[in-house]
Amino acid sequence: MTIATDSVDRELVEKTRRWNIRFIRNFMLTFGILSSVFDYLTFGVLLLILHATTDQFRTGWFLESVISASVTVLVIRTRKPFFRSRPGKYLLIATLLIVVVTILFPFTPLAELLGFQPLPVTTLLVIGIIVVLYMVAAEVAKRSFYKRVNF
Repeated sequence: MTIATDSVDRELVEKTRRWNIRFIRNFMLTFGILSSVFDYLTFGVLLLILHATTDQFRTGWFLESVISASVTVLVIRTRKPFFRSRPGKYLLIATLLIVVVTILFPFTPLAELLGFQPLPVTTLLVIGIIVVLYMVAAEVAKRSFYKRVNF
């Protein structure tokens, strides 16, 4: 909901643009594939390296997927490097709130209902590293994508 309140980079509104279905398709393919790569990376790390139990896997997957999806919005919302384009206040607040609530959720009474459990600090750090790598990869993919596309 807060995406609608986001501020837009000035250069994107200086001239009228037409919808370009090819651009949208290519954007979705590029970032969809990138997302899938990090999904598989997360699965592999949780199962093969951290030897997560079923509840730990479920919790780790939830944390990584919700946090990375939320933060990715801040990366892909602009053609500029994400740290050079200030998001709207409500979008930033909502994103930070989602990240905090997601991290705290496994420590609440609701967690047990969903089969979540608090994760060891090592697992949380590894998930944090995966999310940071995903954001860096999304930034690199975005830069490469916009070099190839006239938008």
